[in-house]
Amino acid sequence: MTPADVIHLLDLLDGRGIRIWLDGGWAVDACLGRQTRRHADLDIVIEQRHLDEVDSMLREMGYGPAPRDDARGWNYALGDEAGHEIDFHAIVLNEAGDGIYGPPENGDVYPAEALSGIGSVDGRAVACITPEWLVRFHSGYELDENDRADVSALCAKFGIPLPPEYQ
Repeated sequence: MTPADVIHLLDLLDGRGIRIWLDGGWAVDACLGRQTRRHADLDIVIEQRHLDEVDSMLREMGYGPAPRDDARGWNYALGDEAGHEIDFHAIVLNEAGDGIYGPPENGDVYPAEALSGIGSVDGRAVACITPEWLVRFHSGYELDENDRADVSALCAKFGIPLPPEYQ
């Protein structure tokens, strides 16, 4: 996914009145204000109420299910033959503005504070997960080279203490 691909999707969704938040590697780069590496996919946080419309739009554009072992109704990916892949993280906003991710009994939440980030992709302002929450969300699993680079860059730029597992 290139910056132009990200902006194209955002423009399509803006035209439909659908807001998304960038997550994952593109959110990191948006917060940093520059692309730091190539991205195989685009992680987006989207309200559940818009999921069917965006899914249908992308399927009309040639996207289909991307192979993965952990697909669920609130977290799955669509890809096209050109190699573009969009990873959906569907939420339901509660009265406090928190994004409930998946079944409420799972307890997975994007806190309202996490959904308040603003970054930029190729000079275009974008909504994204905040740097502090990106650092928090990049823990608790086996870390790879990209995780280490992303978290180190966010911590350095925003004065966030480096989590112990990254030291």
